[in-house]
Amino acid sequence: MVLQEKARAGTAPGPGVVILRGTVQVLGELLITAGIILLLFVGWQLWWTNVESDAKQSAIIKEFAQDLGTPAPSPEPTGTAAAPGAPVDYGPPVVSPAPGHAGTIGIMYIPRFGPNYTRPIVQGTTGDVLDTLGLGHYSNTAMPGAVGNFAVAGHRQTHGAVLDNIHTLVPGDKIYVQTRDGFYVYVFRNNQIVLPSRTDVLEPVPTQPGVTPTESFLTMTSCNPRFGSQERIIAYALLESWQPASAGPPAEIAAQVAAATGGS
Repeated sequence: MVLQEKARAGTAPGPGVVILRGTVQVLGELLITAGIILLLFVGWQLWWTNVESDAKQSAIIKEFAQDLGTPAPSPEPTGTAAAPGAPVDYGPPVVSPAPGHAGTIGIMYIPRFGPNYTRPIVQGTTGDVLDTLGLGHYSNTAMPGAVGNFAVAGHRQTHGAVLDNIHTLVPGDKIYVQTRDGFYVYVFRNNQIVLPSRTDVLEPVPTQPGVTPTESFLTMTSCNPRFGSQERIIAYALLESWQPASAGPPAEIAAQVAAATGGS
């Protein structure tokens, strides 16, 4: 025992070793702390921002529903009798004037994204809109139903993740937009991956600057890939039909509309 203790005493670490060990220990603790902070930040981004945004967006939808009021009588259908199952022709779509910044335009329903997908559409694409209020409308593009390009943007993984599943859309999927004037039914056509500099996707005829539009487009933009922002994913759709608010919602989304607006 005595010999062993003497051996230990003879090999006691010097001051430099003690300092080195202390430095390594401090660095290790700092790295652990930084890792915890990083995990908390990621959790805040991927979970808490969604919780906050979902609550705010639900409040906007309820407020929108309260403001709907009593719809005006439906205009008489025009044109020849529609084939069974075809949309009723209510004439040219009513196009609302654009609201001020952060004003509510309406609600978007996308059955492909699930039976509970209801997101508000708000004027503007600045951070105060996109980070909290829902889908942001590019203010220099058309309004719902208008000839031209009705373009919106939304986050993919944070702040409500309003377009998280944009990549799952299949040609033929319907996208419904509800405003105070009625319901606009767009049909998804295709998507495209572009660089963030490709602002031509917002042209009246997407990707075709200078061309006069004859159709009504819906363009949705979001970051790509899902956990990055190096690119943009663009989803294009075309207006198929519209119906006034007094005609009620399309049958395919009647339950969604009732759940979202409390039956308004």
